[in-house]
Amino acid sequence: MGTEILPDFIREKYEVHEWRHACAILQQDFPNEWRDIVEMLTAFRLRRSWITTGGKNKSEVAIWVDEFLGARNWVEKQFRTQIVVDDKRLDSPTHKVDCFKNQVALEVEWNNKDPFYDRDLNNFRLLFDLRAISVGIILTRCDELQDIFNVLGRGKSYGNSTTHMGKLLPRIEGGGGAGCPLLVFGISRSLYVED
Repeated sequence: MGTEILPDFIREKYEVHEWRHACAILQQDFPNEWRDIVEMLTAFRLRRSWITTGGKNKSEVAIWVDEFLGARNWVEKQFRTQIVVDDKRLDSPTHKVDCFKNQVALEVEWNNKDPFYDRDLNNFRLLFDLRAISVGIILTRCDELQDIFNVLGRGKSYGNSTTHMGKLLPRIEGGGGAGCPLLVFGISRSLYVED
């Protein structure tokens, strides 16, 4: 079992990569969260206005995902972690996960600087090792969207040093997520709509 268990629409409209049987784990052990992810990816469309309007702290893509999953009881989550050495407690906080539900963590990386991938993968690794999550998911953009950004006059805002699939895959293939099962979705040009 691998990404072939995803609906055809998702495999056709997204660039999908999986590590350590993430799809099987989601489908078998977390069927409600699996359904939420499949429904979200099926409903999602990349709107022109989301690209042409800039300057916000949180992208319209991330806002849409937060609202869609939030309506299904996913939450932004910061885990409080500590290390204990000889009865001395040392706080070791993680960064917030964008969307979390029942041991499934999802990060949206639309247009951040690419080191955010290192942060996300390290966080997934740590939380998996601590048994706080079972699967990490990243929703990002395909490299091919750069052509659309350029045509819309926004190419410089979505440059080579920002988050896109070409920056993520080498990090994962280099062991960035360690043992954490990962599922990665790249938003492709076929999801783009004029609005």
